[in-house]
Amino acid sequence: MKYLAVGIGGIIGSLLRYFVSYIHFGLPNELLPLDTLFVNLLGSYLLGLLTGLYSRFPNIPSYIQISIGTGLIGSFTTFSTFSNEIVQLMLHHHYLQVFVYYIGSFIGGLAMSWLGILNGSGRTWKKVNAK
Repeated sequence: MKYLAVGIGGIIGSLLRYFVSYIHFGLPNELLPLDTLFVNLLGSYLLGLLTGLYSRFPNIPSYIQISIGTGLIGSFTTFSTFSNEIVQLMLHHHYLQVFVYYIGSFIGGLAMSWLGILNGSGRTWKKVNAK
């Protein structure tokens, strides 16, 4: 059952990723790969959100958790494309774009995961600082 759940989630996530690859946000992908940045930041937020929700609702069946987390979000986000795009930008000497893309992906991904976990767990920034 778990394999089927991951497979179904993976199909949906990969189709969503393919659809988003056609969104170019008004910039050529060669200058700054915003489609990949978008899916990775969104995926970071969604996985954080789900992690927070799972802590609030521990009775969610594990096959649902892995279907969404591993299957859907895992196939929606893409580290390999991110890595390849960084190398392509470097090969074309677009070092400012490499910096912006790398920092935006890394710091942005951490921030989006943090925000997702806070939102999903029902915690707020004030509650986190009060502990």
